[in-house]
This record gives sequence, structure tokens and C-alpha cells, in this order.
Amino acid sequence: MHDLIIIGAGPAGLTAALYAGRARLKTLLLEKSVVGGRILMSEEIENFPGFVGGIRTEELISRMTEQVRQLAVQFCLEEALEIDPRLKTVKTSAGVYSAKAVIVSTGARPRKLNVPGEDRLTGKGVSYCATCDAPIFREKNVFVVGGGNAVAEEALYLARFARTVGIVHRRSDLRASMILQERLKENKKINFILNSVIVQISGAAKVESLKIRDVNTAKESELPCDGVFIYVGYEPETEFLRNSLKLEEAGFIVSGDDLSTSVEGVFACGDCRKKSLYQMVNACGDGAVAADSAYKYIAGKK
Repeated sequence: MHDLIIIGAGPAGLTAALYAGRARLKTLLLEKSVVGGRILMSEEIENFPGFVGGIRTEELISRMTEQVRQLAVQFCLEEALEIDPRLKTVKTSAGVYSAKAVIVSTGARPRKLNVPGEDRLTGKGVSYCATCDAPIFREKNVFVVGGGNAVAEEALYLARFARTVGIVHRRSDLRASMILQERLKENKKINFILNSVIVQISGAAKVESLKIRDVNTAKESELPCDGVFIYVGYEPETEFLRNSLKLEEAGFIVSGDDLSTSVEGVFACGDCRKKSLYQMVNACGDGAVAADSAYKYIAGKK
């Protein structure tokens, strides 16, 4: 029996584990793949407080992990398959664990365009991680799809390697922060294809072209390219919770101000829950609040 089980060891889960460890809760941290989660797909974090000029993502996650390990939190690389929120048990690929409270911090995965050719050519020119695959496209022509901060950051990173980087966005303006937009416009390798959507990705053994539609005129055009990087939002990793917790339509966990869920003693934090901003800094804030709420629940203070 543990005091607390945390599912997911991304920034939110690591912060929750840090606060739980400092509260001297007997804590088990479950992670199905790699400690740090999807944030490791980004090479560097520039907007995390306290690091002027940014910090390499791997280094920041390493520091956070070491902080948690020093508090005797138990790490376990196992995938959570289902939870019984009433009994506070978590079934994994290796067994069943029990606790007095549970925190879900499973994060989210990149959303697909769901256009012809996307699945078939994934790994053959279709990518969801510039940090992972950019060197493959040295001196090649690539496109990035989306309009947020992730698109801007990845386009700038790709421009270090590619010959040209085109940004395809369905609206007339990007949603990225102004400082990132300024950097995009200053980079001569980067161009913009606005008010447009991709309707097909083509190629025999690898990506060879994109079919793009103008949302205003419905005119379609074919653009040759070697790769396409897709950043059109995220889908929460919550399928295993559909019969356990209240989820909103897109699958994000519904939670209160104290990050309590629809079931007493179960809390949610990070990108798996419904909120207005998905950034590492507020994922960490979520983790602190969730751990504090779990501690108060376990101690009978709630």
C-alpha cells in the first residue's frame, strides 16, 4: 500500500512527486516510456523561469528527476492500463498497485491531420518532432503545419538544417508569441502559406508533395517537398480512464481548482486535463497543486 500513486512522469508528474516526497508521502511514480515525457522532443526550453537564454530540455528534466530521487520516491517503468478510482488501485502491465490517493499526469500526444497519405508516410517524411528528425532533412525542402508556439520553435530549428521551411496555417495570422513571429520573419529560409490547409500528402516510398487548399477560394495546388512536420494540437492520453473519470468531449480530464476530478481522492495535473494553456511552467504548477491536494485528502484535511 502506497500513500500516493502518480501516473505519468512528465514535468507535471515529476513536480507532483517532488511535493509528495517533501510531504513524506510514500509515493510510487509510474511511467510507461521515458521519464520526462514528450517535452523531451523539444531540444531547448527558453521560457522556463530562472534560466536566462534557456536551458537544454534534457538537462532540466535530469535535474528534476534527481531532485525527486533524493526524496526516496519509487520510480517504476510500467504502463497504467486501468484504475479503479473507488478502491484507488492501478493495474499496470506488471501488476496491481494500491494507494490512498491517485494523481493522473499522463500528458497528451500530437494530433494528426487525418488526411490521405499521413499514416502511410509517417516515418517516411511525415514527422511530429523536428528535434528528432531535422538532421535527416539537411538541404531539403520541408513544411510545418500549424500556427502556435510549437510550430514557430520547430520551424526555427528546422531552418538550421533544411534549405527552405514553409509554414502552412489555416488562418491569416499565427498564434505564436510575438518574439517568435519576429524571429520567423527575420529568417530568410522561412516562408508562409496562410489561409491554407493540407488535404493530401503524396509520395510512393517517401513524401514527395503536398496538396494544399486555400480556405477562402477553395483553389488547390500541389507543392513538391521532402517532408512535413505536423503541430495542430494535442490529444490527451486518457483512453484508459473513459470508464473511470469524467472527461470532456475531446477526452481531457475535467478537474476543479484544487485539481480534484469527478472521483474523490483522484486528482489530475498537466496536459491531460482541460485548461487554457499547455506549457511546461503551468504543468509544473499543476503538479504542485495536485500533490498538495492529495496530501490534504490523505491527511483528512479536505
